[in-house]
Amino acid sequence: MYRRHNNGQISIKEFHLPFGGTLDPENRWVQLEGLIPWDELEETYATQFSSTIGAPANSVRMAFGALYIKQKLGLTDEETVHQIRENAYVRVPRGIDSS
Repeated sequence: MYRRHNNGQISIKEFHLPFGGTLDPENRWVQLEGLIPWDELEETYATQFSSTIGAPANSVRMAFGALYIKQKLGLTDEETVHQIRENAYVRVPRGIDSS
C-alpha cells in the first residue's frame, strides 16, 4: 500500500536544526534536494504498490533518498542508516525521517 507523504512536509529552506540555525543553502545535499523531480518519482513509485492491500510503504523520498546516499557515498546498508541518523544534511529534511 502506498500513501502520499507530501502533506505537511516543510521545504528544506524552512527546516531548522534542533540546536538552532538552518542548513547551509550552499551545501551539496541541500542543493541536490531541489534538483530531484520528487513529484515525478512519486508518480512512478506509487504505481508499484496497491492502494488498499499491505503495509504502507516508505515515502519515495525516504526510499530513493536512502538509496541515493548509499550509492553516492559507497556505503553499506548499516552505514547508510547511521549517516542518515547522524547527519542533518544527508537526511534531506523533507524526505527522510531520522527516527
